[in-house]
This record gives sequence, structure tokens and C-alpha cells, in this order.
Amino acid sequence: MMNQTYSQDLPVECLTERGYVQPPSERRELAFDFCVIRRCVVSRAWNRCALIMVAALTAATALAATGTASATSAGSRTSAAGRDVTVMTFNIHHGADPDDVLNLDHVTQAVRQSGADVIGLQEVDRHFASRSDFVDQAEWLANRLGLHLAYGTNLDLDPEKPGDPRRRYGTAVLSRFPIVNTRNTLLPRSETGEQRGLLEADLMIRGKKMRFLNTHLEDTSQAERRTQVAAINAIVNGSRLPTVLVGDLNATPDSDEIASVTKRLTDTWPTAGKGDGFTYDSVNPRERIDYVFASSGVGARRARVLDVTVSDHRPLRVELTIR
Repeated sequence: MMNQTYSQDLPVECLTERGYVQPPSERRELAFDFCVIRRCVVSRAWNRCALIMVAALTAATALAATGTASATSAGSRTSAAGRDVTVMTFNIHHGADPDDVLNLDHVTQAVRQSGADVIGLQEVDRHFASRSDFVDQAEWLANRLGLHLAYGTNLDLDPEKPGDPRRRYGTAVLSRFPIVNTRNTLLPRSETGEQRGLLEADLMIRGKKMRFLNTHLEDTSQAERRTQVAAINAIVNGSRLPTVLVGDLNATPDSDEIASVTKRLTDTWPTAGKGDGFTYDSVNPRERIDYVFASSGVGARRARVLDVTVSDHRPLRVELTIR
């Protein structure tokens, strides 16, 4: 306050000697010091001026140091925040609860309350059937949540009525961050197996790219899951970005399929979660079949299964740091 008072009293010629006609606040202290020295030389009141100069220089130095420390601290916080992202995987059972009652609003509420930045959804209908009122669920959720959308079509059927939209079923990625590239790869299946896929979405997270993969593997055949995992591993091996794989793998942690995935990626639950991590079913959880895996460029800080029963699966939420 003392420096500001003196600066306000200084003549314009003092401020203009360093070229500061209307100096910013941090420059006023320098102008003040210069002008005080000039006044002391003129007045020769050395003792009094010496005290003033010491006080002024000390205050100015402290102010500069405080400003630098504050800027450094703020920069560190920004940098740390820039590396953090919360992801979630959630099989929404086409918006139906365990009693098979359709209520997409409940799914919206669960996703919103999770606070996740990026969400991988499985069993998502787009004009698919009467079970979901022929709603485009992916677009519906993205619009209400205000999130970017990528969709992977695994089943693509003709409409029931000519002129209606095609009937699609698959997976979706919802993201707070821009989606800069997407691709859906159809995974191997038997003649009787349901078509499954791997949805890839490259996200731009505060200037950093991350590859987010979302899948839903076959539930009736371990042999099919093995071939599907092999196809996924080939895609993961080709990634040069920090990579996260989420989804309903329909396999427990002790299975060959999960062992194959974890040769290349880390299962985040054992390191960041507590308890059994069961996600299925939602009313009486007894199996861990929903996962978040991370590459070597991504660390898991906290993992939690949410106590939500709006689907037959519970969502898995994981806080990650991109290194």
C-alpha cells in the first residue's frame, strides 16, 4: 500500500523517464524506486531517504517473489490437471433396468453424477427396436449430457418400415474432450455368434492425444472371445499414443482372455481399486467382467464401482493420469 501511495504522488516525468506513461502495477514499483533515488539525490536527505529506499526495494522484491511463486504454483496446478482424466465403462442394457423397464433418463443421471470425462457405453441402440422405442440412444444421451459422441455400429439392419432410419446396435464413446478421429473394427465371430466390435476414438485432452478403445465381447463362447482378444491386441500393439481400453469383456480376471489382454495393458482395478470390483449383476454383484485397462503411458490413481442399478451392469469409474 505504501508503494502505491507514493507511486500515485510521483510526477509524470518520473514515470516517463523509463517509458511508462501508464505503467502496469508491477512496473510502478520500479518507477517508484527510480524516482525516490532521484529525489534523495536532489534533497540530500540521506538518512531518511535511505530508509525509504530500503523499505521500497524490500517491498518490491517481496511482491515480485510472491507473484513468481503464485504463477509457478498456478502453472503446476494447471500442468497437473492437464494430465488427469476420469474414464468410465458402462453396459447400459439399451437403457433398461434389471426389471427390463426402459428409462434412459436414469442412465443420463448416472453418467452425469459420475463426473466422468470420457465414457465407454455398451449395448447402445440407434433406432434399433421397440425395446428402446426406436430412439437414437447415442445421440439422445450425447445431447442431454452435452458431450462429444463417437458410435460403433456392430449390427446394421434394414428398417421395419421403408423410409425409416436404419436399425443399428453397438457401442458408444461420450467425451468432454474433442474427438479427432474414430474407427470401428468388426471383430472375428462364428457363424452363429453375434457381431462384436472395437470402437477407437482419439481424444484431444488439453493439448494431449489419448486413444480410447471400447468393446463388448461375446458372452457365449470363450473360443470366440480368444480370437476377439487377439484382434484387439493387434490394434493395441499398433498404437503409438497413451491408450485406454474399456468394456464388457464377459470374462473374469482369472480367464485366458484377460491374461492375454494384460500382457500388453494393465488392469487398473488391482492397483487402484478396493474390494472385489464386481460389476455384474447390478442387484447382486458376483462377477468382475467390466474393465478399464491402461497402457504404459497411463497411470491409475483411483478405481470405483458405482452403486447404481439402472442397468444390469454397474459402471466402473477410474481416475487416470496421462504421463
